Amino acid sequence: MHPMVGQAECSRWLRLRAAAVVVGCLMLGELALAQPFFRFYGMPPRFPEGRPNGKYVFTRVLYDQVRGEPGGQGWSTDYPAADVNFMIRLSELTTATVDMDKHDEPKHVVVLLTDPRLFNYPFIFMSDVGTIGLSDLEAERLRTYLLKGGFLWVDDFWGTWAWQQWEREISRVLAPGEYPIFDVPLDHPIFTMMNTITRIPQIPSIQHWRRSGGDTTSERGHDSAEPHFRGIADEHGRLMVVMSHNTDIADGWEREGEEYEYFYRFSPEAYSFGFNVAIYSMTH
Repeated sequence: MHPMVGQAECSRWLRLRAAAVVVGCLMLGELALAQPFFRFYGMPPRFPEGRPNGKYVFTRVLYDQVRGEPGGQGWSTDYPAADVNFMIRLSELTTATVDMDKHDEPKHVVVLLTDPRLFNYPFIFMSDVGTIGLSDLEAERLRTYLLKGGFLWVDDFWGTWAWQQWEREISRVLAPGEYPIFDVPLDHPIFTMMNTITRIPQIPSIQHWRRSGGDTTSERGHDSAEPHFRGIADEHGRLMVVMSHNTDIADGWEREGEEYEYFYRFSPEAYSFGFNVAIYSMTH
């Protein structure tokens, strides 16, 4: 081959390669910009892998945190220990078939509201929702999920400001004129699915419990003195959304092995309450 031909071909190849690198970088940049930024503390989210098999999976929603709350960590509050412990106890204390991996570890997952795989999971959970901010697309997807038969439980948000933030966001999902929020009465079937619940327990975080010397359970003083369990139902009366406000049910799962007194005072009620909610979601 003539030397000049070889140099020309080499120069052309280098130009094409450089162009490919530039295009690749631009595509990666666009992909990165297209992905939402989410904060997390501690363990990174465990996203779904493979196809669902019909067994129970504790499914936590990853959302954007737009405001702060004392002691809160946004979507990752109580994660992953609460999710893991709840699945273990559900498998031990009920007849529910819980999804485990080959090492007998719970296959809990985290999902985005914009992920099509959301619809593979009939039960989803959110924590610290007094900090949540939903995009228009997330609000639309959550509405579709709920009206198609999905079930959402939100937990661990305290006081007036946190409630107002959550109420504003969920009202963008389900218009309150059509789907009003109401206090779930203690004679509702959800309170007798497995255990008979006669009161809404106020469970503080273990950090608050320790700071108070075990004297108080209200994390925001007078502003969160009364725990609430509220719901939103569809046109057939099925609860689509339940909200445990001014209480941290999931901390009773997460912290069960950390302190003897905390466990015996709070964890049995936390699990009893959680099992009822889970079984209701699976049977309705």
